[in-house]
Amino acid sequence: MSKTKPFDEHPVEYEQWFSDNHYVFESELEAIRRVIPEKGKGIEIGIGSGIFAIPLGINEGIEPSKVMREKALQRGLKVIDGVAEYLPLADKSYDFALMVTTICFVDNISRSFAETHRILKNDGILILGFVDRDSPVGKLYLDSKEKSIFYKDAVFYSTEEVYKYLWENNFSIVKTSQTVFGHLYEVTSTQMPENGYGKGSFVVIKAKKNKNMKLPSLH
Repeated sequence: MSKTKPFDEHPVEYEQWFSDNHYVFESELEAIRRVIPEKGKGIEIGIGSGIFAIPLGINEGIEPSKVMREKALQRGLKVIDGVAEYLPLADKSYDFALMVTTICFVDNISRSFAETHRILKNDGILILGFVDRDSPVGKLYLDSKEKSIFYKDAVFYSTEEVYKYLWENNFSIVKTSQTVFGHLYEVTSTQMPENGYGKGSFVVIKAKKNKNMKLPSLH
């Protein structure tokens, strides 16, 4: 069951967060810009109101929330009703896919990655942006989940867990970077991303679809 209720009921609060946390948002955008392909046909899975897609130059998306979808359509984006686990898209039809803070709201992360693998062309790219569960912001969100409008039903993952799900679904890791250093109120300018993970609360993973790949051992 898609976790769309808070986004359907609180669209104003959703967009207000990005305004209130302008430099956090700009830092996240900068980290994604550095790894997103410059060419090719792309789609955002969980496009929301289009707040990331528009500045990143993506004009297509999948979105299960009716209110978010309508807002994205009003902004001139092509948006299809659907969920990450069952993408209404043809096999090998996109060069890259973007998922920003989407994995914490899906019902089945492994199925979502499998479907993304299916719709990507050979050697296609998946860009993931998410809040690391083990980071300062991740721990804050976990501690305040019950009081949160948007994160009450969310599931947070560590970067290592995301790696595992990507490997299991035939992706290889190309690059990992991080941003949002410190707590949200401490981000008072656009932060430049750093390689790796473990310090920044917002992690960006660039992964490549592999047609045939021997999965690495996790032991």
